[in-house]
Formats: sequence, C-alpha cells, structure tokens
Amino acid sequence: MKINIYYGGRGIVGDPTLFVIDKMQEILEELRVKVERYNLYEYKQKITTLPGGLNDVDGIILASTVEWYGIGGYMYEFLDACWLYGNKEKISKTYMCPIVMSTTYGEREGKTSLSVAWETLGGLPCSGLCGYIEDSTAFELNQDYVKLIEKKAENLYRTISQKTISLPASNMAVKQKVSTQNPLPLTPQETEQLSKYAADEVYVKTQKEDIKELAMHFRSMMGSSDTATGDPLLQKFRDHFVPQKNFEASYKFVIEGEKNSIIMRVKDETIAVEYGNIENPTILCKLKQEMLDEIMAARMTFQRAFMGNGMLVKGDFKMLRMLDQIFKFD
Repeated sequence: MKINIYYGGRGIVGDPTLFVIDKMQEILEELRVKVERYNLYEYKQKITTLPGGLNDVDGIILASTVEWYGIGGYMYEFLDACWLYGNKEKISKTYMCPIVMSTTYGEREGKTSLSVAWETLGGLPCSGLCGYIEDSTAFELNQDYVKLIEKKAENLYRTISQKTISLPASNMAVKQKVSTQNPLPLTPQETEQLSKYAADEVYVKTQKEDIKELAMHFRSMMGSSDTATGDPLLQKFRDHFVPQKNFEASYKFVIEGEKNSIIMRVKDETIAVEYGNIENPTILCKLKQEMLDEIMAARMTFQRAFMGNGMLVKGDFKMLRMLDQIFKFD
C-alpha cells in the first residue's frame, strides 16, 4: 500500500498540522505502508506536475492549516492542478483523508472544502480530522489527542485495505452534467515548462510585448501576401513533407528579424506553404533563423527547440509534437 501526504501549510515552527501528519506518517509506516510526503511550499514552481504522482497511490492525505481564512493558496493550487492535469480515472479509485488544524477559526469549513473538492474530482472520501489548536504543545500535554490521531491513521489504513464504499454524492452528479473541462494533452515536461514560465514575471512581460508587436505587424500586413512559390526555404518544407492521414492543422512561423511570416496549412496528404498572415493558427512559433537552420539540417527537432527555449510557442501543444512527424529533414 502507498499513501502520499500533501501538506499545504507554510512549514512554520509550531504548526499543529505538522505534528498531526508526522504522527500519522509514523503510524502508517509501522503498518508497513509506503508513505511519501510533499510539502507544497517547496514545490511552488512545480505544483502543476504533482498530480502525476497520484497514478501509483492507494490513498492520500491532504493536510493544511487555517491561519486566518481558508485552507491556503498552495492547497488550492494543487487541487486546481488535479482538475486540469490529473488522471480522473485514477483519482476515482483513490481515497483521501482531509486533515485541517486551525490557529484561528474555520477548521471545520476547511475540512469540508477539501472533502467536497476531492469528491468533485471524482475521488473517494475518508473520515478526516480537524481541530482548533492554538499551540502544538497542546498535543504533548494531552495524550488523548495523540491517541485520537493514531486511531485516525489506523482507520485510514483499514478503509483503504477493505476498499470501503460510500453512497454517491450529489456534487458528483452535478459535475457529470455541467463539467466541460478536459485534461490538457501535455507531457510532464511540457507541464513543468509551462509552470516555470507562468511563474516567471519577466517571461510573461516579454511574451505580452512580443504579442503586441506581432499584432501590430500582422495588422500592417492584412490583405497582402507573398506566395514566393519558388523560394528555396519554402520549397524545402514541401520536399520534406510526410503526409498524414486524418490530420489537419495550420502553422505560423515568425522568424526574428524577418518581415514576412511562414504560413503552412496541412490537410491529410496535402500542404500549402507561403509567406503571409493567418489569424488564429493552430500553432504560432517564434524562433531565430539560426534555430530554423539547425532544425532543417536535422541537428535539432521542433520539440527539442521548444523544450530548450530556442522556440517560443503558443497554441495546441499536441500539434506542436506533430511537426516532427510531418517533416523529416535529413
């Protein structure tokens, strides 16, 4: 059996939630359960990658501390990532035990929030634990509290071992009727890359400036295009095109320092390549001429160029991966 613990507090000294999950981890390990712990504040740049760790667990503990209001931003961000990137089928078979300690007010509401969120994701609920603890020394002074925590860990072990079932919840029925959110088709590497970029204020600012510059550039080019059918660069794309059945996409390549963009329209076994403009392409790529030359010389792939920050991309990332299949340079 394997159980992951996700701690959403700030890790400050005296946090009562830390005492509770330390004790629960100790008891579970005595029961020969493999326990892995994730302090979300240590993964704040990579929280979007953590739902991948749910694929090989039998249960999880979501633990947080109410310091002034609610369960805290890190835990909300993790639950958001589960909704966007998590394997819903695996989550539907995963038990969750909520642990919420409060140094102010709202521990019951926090515990309820975690339970409702996990049920909405489709997961299996377990009985949790919540309490108002002004100082963690209260646990050391009252052994009855410690016994209660130990009992809760044992009950979690039994619940998962016996695969205890529960009656359906109404929020699951509502989710099935109104939910339109689909998991994004991203690899863990792409997800981590996006997470890093989203947290990089300089990168976000640069992207906004680039988009603004491109928008002005495209507006000035509206209504004009240069097909340049004999251009050797465009011809090389045509010569190395590999037809794909039941595939359709449009690509725009913006080459830094060049006036015109390269536009490609691919449909099944045909491709149209030209200089010009297109609104809302499937993929918008921005790169330097040197990087494009490396790709066309087969010393680099489109995917590696993106992962190595040599090419900026906006659009459907699944179609980005297709570039290395529809063009075979040698």
